[in-house]
Amino acid sequence: MNYHGGSLSTSIDAFESSLKRKTAAIHDKVILLHDNARPHVAKPVKTYLETLKWEVLPHPLYSPDIAPSDFHLFRSMAHGLADRRFHSYEEAQKWIDSWIASKDMSFFRRGIHVLPERWEKVVSIDGQYFK
Repeated sequence: MNYHGGSLSTSIDAFESSLKRKTAAIHDKVILLHDNARPHVAKPVKTYLETLKWEVLPHPLYSPDIAPSDFHLFRSMAHGLADRRFHSYEEAQKWIDSWIASKDMSFFRRGIHVLPERWEKVVSIDGQYFK
């Protein structure tokens, strides 16, 4: 089974072995949040994943209220970009690089740590969009 020029089964087997070594003391169940890109939902891929006995969660449709890049990173970046105009691609790239470098690790961790709370909210409002 080929997957973008490589062997999907080889990649997954290597991942599974690594995962077992690193998490054996914690738990032995793998839960995979699997996106719905065409190559990922092809029958050979689905069949192979079934042989692994992993719990495969369907990926929800794109939702900006639960995508960390949108609700945390880009929303914060948008505030910094308000009323700012760039005269070249290089100027914009320099600003972005500087903005990212100005954020400490806690900024990025915070975006990850609020994910479960945001997911719960999405479930509680039956998948409706919120800001």
